[in-house]
Amino acid sequence: MTGISGSGKASALKAFEDLGFHCVDNLPLELLPDFAALVSHSAEVERAAIVIDVREGPTLDRLPQILKGVRKRLSTRVVFMDAQDAVLVRRFSETRRPHPLGLSESVSRSIVEERQLLDPIRNVADTLIDTSNFNVHELRAHIQARFGQQDGNKRLLVSCLSFGFKNGVPLDADMVFDVRFLPNPHFVPEFRRKTGLDPRVAAYVRGFPQTAEFLDRVTSMMLYLLPHYVSEGKSYLTVAFGCTGGQHRSVMMAEEMHKRLKKAGYRVKALHRDMVKP
Repeated sequence: MTGISGSGKASALKAFEDLGFHCVDNLPLELLPDFAALVSHSAEVERAAIVIDVREGPTLDRLPQILKGVRKRLSTRVVFMDAQDAVLVRRFSETRRPHPLGLSESVSRSIVEERQLLDPIRNVADTLIDTSNFNVHELRAHIQARFGQQDGNKRLLVSCLSFGFKNGVPLDADMVFDVRFLPNPHFVPEFRRKTGLDPRVAAYVRGFPQTAEFLDRVTSMMLYLLPHYVSEGKSYLTVAFGCTGGQHRSVMMAEEMHKRLKKAGYRVKALHRDMVKP
């Protein structure tokens, strides 16, 4: 396991440990072939997870070549963890920890430099995990579902995301639905300062016949597509619903789709990017 600093590698490693993996953090690169030989001949270690990242220093660029030799000896999967730059900067600010590349540069500049150093390793990764929308608990649940013994729908985490087009389309959305064709509660004075989480606002939006038809059509499409994503090994999917400001219609839609997909047996969460609390 490798990836960008601040993407959650430490939390992911704990999740692997909970799954019964023999875990090693910051293994020196030169020891990787010896570690692989040890695992391949061990009767006690069935699965192992190790972290090698930018802390390795100048020799990190040798990792792709060393991996070739390891893969001849042992079945190996490279997991690369990443997150959006703004999320990484916020995490470093919240934890008040320095970036591994040092204090001479800003965190933003260090992230850019780290991406350049890790780009060759990212290219040989088998699995990419973007943790931008995960908290610690969701990341651990995602690792456990993705690499544990669970099968079927539980391997896929679906995020139902609401947003406002005036703030831009989410970059991490796999599907985007524009719900601006629905009547806007913003123009109803009693609803203007409320959100789609308010039962009265939700009932107002749900009361139009086009709302029910849209939801039924999207639900039908999602229930058709999701098993195919599962069979292809996709571990998370972001379905975004957008209205003008991200306060009313999109919020109601994301919440309703969350309920429907959860009822169908999928792991699902609702996120509201632009919603302002009432």
